[in-house]
Amino acid sequence: QVQLVESGGGVVQAGGSLRLSCVASGRAFNKYAMGWFRQAPGKEREAVAAVSANGANTPYADAVKGRFTLTRDNAKNTVYLQMNSLKPEDTAVYYCAASIYRMATLIEADFNSWGQGTQVTVSS
Repeated sequence: QVQLVESGGGVVQAGGSLRLSCVASGRAFNKYAMGWFRQAPGKEREAVAAVSANGANTPYADAVKGRFTLTRDNAKNTVYLQMNSLKPEDTAVYYCAASIYRMATLIEADFNSWGQGTQVTVSS
């Protein structure tokens, strides 16, 4: 099992930026893909982005393509989600997750470890 701790959420105006971080422990970090998911009030949790174990592949949800960038630093056991041009519809609790695979996917069932979540609020 992997332990995950997110940070970096907050309140920002539309058009602004935030960077989320997630630090992992408990398993060799370079052996598994990582992902970010989000859940808005009254909605189901949805995938945002993922990054493969070696950092080479990063699929994104259509809603965030061109605005969000996911990177990983395997030396620091950390993934970063840079969020630019934020919109009110990006408001949600954001969750970091560790996959059971090396390959990056946006399939929630592929992830078996989850952080506690961090709130992102974008005001209009």
